[in-house]
Amino acid sequence: MSKTSITVAHGDGIGPEIMGATLHILESAGAQLDIETIEIGEKVYLSGNSAGISQDSLDSLLRTKIFLKAPITTPQGGGFKSLNVTTRKMLGLYANVRPCVAYHPFVQTKHQGMDVVIVRENEEDLYAGIEYQLSADVHQSLKIITRRGSERIVRYAFEYAKANGRKKVTCFTKDNIMKISDGLFHKVFDEIGAQYPEIEKEHWIVDIGAAKLADTPGAFDVIVMPNLYGDILSDVAAQIAGSVGLAGSSNIGMKYAMFEAIHGSAPRRAGQNLANPSGLLLGGVMMLAHIGQAEVAQRVHNAWLKTLEDGTHTYDIFKEGTSKNKVGTKEFAQAVVANLGKMPEQLKSVQYKTLPPLPEPPMPTYNKIDQVGVDIFVNWSKGDANELGSQIEKLGTDKLKLVFISNRGTKVYPGGLADTVKADQWRCRFEGKLGEIDQRDLLALYTSFVNGGFSIIKSEGLFFYDGQRGYSLGQGQ
Repeated sequence: MSKTSITVAHGDGIGPEIMGATLHILESAGAQLDIETIEIGEKVYLSGNSAGISQDSLDSLLRTKIFLKAPITTPQGGGFKSLNVTTRKMLGLYANVRPCVAYHPFVQTKHQGMDVVIVRENEEDLYAGIEYQLSADVHQSLKIITRRGSERIVRYAFEYAKANGRKKVTCFTKDNIMKISDGLFHKVFDEIGAQYPEIEKEHWIVDIGAAKLADTPGAFDVIVMPNLYGDILSDVAAQIAGSVGLAGSSNIGMKYAMFEAIHGSAPRRAGQNLANPSGLLLGGVMMLAHIGQAEVAQRVHNAWLKTLEDGTHTYDIFKEGTSKNKVGTKEFAQAVVANLGKMPEQLKSVQYKTLPPLPEPPMPTYNKIDQVGVDIFVNWSKGDANELGSQIEKLGTDKLKLVFISNRGTKVYPGGLADTVKADQWRCRFEGKLGEIDQRDLLALYTSFVNGGFSIIKSEGLFFYDGQRGYSLGQGQ
């Protein structure tokens, strides 16, 4: 087998120790790796690089396309960007995959049979990081959900389930409230799920789904979610399985991939030969499966399971009466190496398959896009909603008339309630006849606002796509 080039970062805190242990195990198991080592994290940040990664290091990632990354420390204070978010976005790592497995009775857990895989969308949602301060009172973060982003992650979840013998894929969203953004994610899940008749499919509203996951994780198999829900619930799932410190993570893109532990750099434990390398090791196992070395991945993972069964544990999972040998980082790695070729006797052994590359979804198109109006947002704190409404209503043009004014999403004019709590930002919705509105009509309305003494904060177009409304109604409309 020819060697696969990978980029390795030893990271900060406990990173160098657990990376050394991980590479020792992988190479002892026969992994064929050509390693390029880069430096990222705290030293790079403190050298004046706000991204935490140099161009030379980035060039290595672009060359090898595979990144095995130890945890890093991001310095306190403003101005330092998240290296994880930067890497995921630059390299298009759209799928974050986190297996969350219970290892009872060798690791404490309340859910003995738990075996759930969280597949999280990794690039968009609120993590697009598009934020604005719109007034003295109002701060905004935009939630971005795309059809292609949803198609990528949902198809990956079903292909992962198919390749790994999983029987069910569940989708979590909040589309009872966010009917357009989360509604799109749910719609795509239904569309793509129909192409996998052999796999059971279900959808849960995320709040009750999260409660069910925490209480009865055995009800789930593979769960696919938008970014924010997946970020939160993948940590919850890892913790209730037994320990966040045992969980590995993969970040998969069309061309590139990154593998890591989900825990942090734990600088208090650095240099003491205490840290548990298991999370990073299992990330490395996922890497081996991804690059076509599935047999080596199985060999390492099963040896690791056998080591847990032997009671050879690091301090974080050591428990009197269950554990037998409390060992350090290096000694744990040596025990796993000694178990290479052995199979677990109580814990379920694993098999890996390399998932083939998935096709890039096509850009969606529409036959007809019609603008019907515009939402204009203004700052105003001089009086009540009725006073504002009487002024705004006069600003309408021949083609665009005021429909309502809302505040924090709730309709306040006409017919609003005096007790509705209001901020200093107001959304003024103007609509006309479908198919008769163009940019000149919007310009006339904007001019009317300026002449009326109002400062426009922002505006959002109201469109119909092939006859389907592309915007939400106001609450109370």
